[in-house]
Amino acid sequence: MVSKKIVSLLTIIAICSLLLPTGCTPPAEDTEKLVVPPEEEKPKVVEVEKPKVVEVEKPKVVEVEKPKVVEVEKPKVIEEEPAIELALKFTPQDSTKYKFITEAVRKIDWEGLYPDDTAFRGGKTSSRIEMTFTRQIQSTDDEGNAVAKITIESLKHLSIVRDSPVLDFDSSREKDQENPMAKLIGESYTIEITPAGQVTNIADVNQIQQAVRGDSQAHKAAVALLSEEAIRQRHAIPAIPAADKNKLQKGQNWKSVKTFSFGLMGTQSYERTYTLKEVEQTNNLRTAIVEMKAAPTTEMAEELHKEKQIGDFSKMFENTETYTGELKLNLTTGKVEKYIEKLESEWIAVDPSAADKDEKEPAVLKMTAIRLQHLEKTD
Repeated sequence: MVSKKIVSLLTIIAICSLLLPTGCTPPAEDTEKLVVPPEEEKPKVVEVEKPKVVEVEKPKVVEVEKPKVVEVEKPKVIEEEPAIELALKFTPQDSTKYKFITEAVRKIDWEGLYPDDTAFRGGKTSSRIEMTFTRQIQSTDDEGNAVAKITIESLKHLSIVRDSPVLDFDSSREKDQENPMAKLIGESYTIEITPAGQVTNIADVNQIQQAVRGDSQAHKAAVALLSEEAIRQRHAIPAIPAADKNKLQKGQNWKSVKTFSFGLMGTQSYERTYTLKEVEQTNNLRTAIVEMKAAPTTEMAEELHKEKQIGDFSKMFENTETYTGELKLNLTTGKVEKYIEKLESEWIAVDPSAADKDEKEPAVLKMTAIRLQHLEKTD
């Protein structure tokens, strides 16, 4: 249904249109204002500014340099060479041939003005013995000690006094077969010897000594070869340490003292130092090399002093000396291959008063003493 207001309005409009061709304007008071309700004001949409996305700078990943792994060189483990047992070994019925040489020399030389009226005419006095013998092991005990039979195979003996030979024997010469010393060839005696090279007992010597007794130089020399001192010197090996000290490594050493008598020049003791230098390997054989060096020592000083009170001429001389040695011991067989010790001592005295008389060079007296011991396996 159309509302009354709208119909009235349309009627007025139609009348006006007829009466007032130019139109008419309804009185103001009659004009009904059409109030159009205002459109509801839409709430303003306030665009909230989007927060700026601040790009946070990514933290720089600092690559920390990896610590260098320093390979520390591992300390080299120095393997100690195993200790070796330095000792003689013996096997029952085993037979070994050795050549033994011992020599003692005293020599006097004059230089410069020769003292015609002196009793010291100079010259050489010496004794050299070469013996070849066979050592056969008879038996051994639980401690390694052995009973050995020694058989003399050959012999040379040369003795010189002031440059003149007083005994010259060689068992290989036909002309010497009647010499009393020839009776020693083929004869035997018995010794007991330890792994440390010490001769602890000597037996079966008396009968041989009786066979060579006599008054000649040859008889006396033959008896002397069978003395206890000579036999021990021939068969003992000083270069081998005692049983409780015989396990050694390269470079280790041990010591002993040896005393020599030089007649009017007195007696001197020497401290011998033995050092295991090396072990040689040849095929399946191992050989220990022992070096010896010696120096004068004051040990036994009291005994030496008593002996020198008789007449010590050594203070008048300048003395130089060397005392060395070597041992080669086969560790596989336990046998000595070679053993040598040599002492050479020299005394020099100058007599300047002799030169004053004739205005010549002073007299120089030089005295030399040599001691040699040499054992070598020959088979």
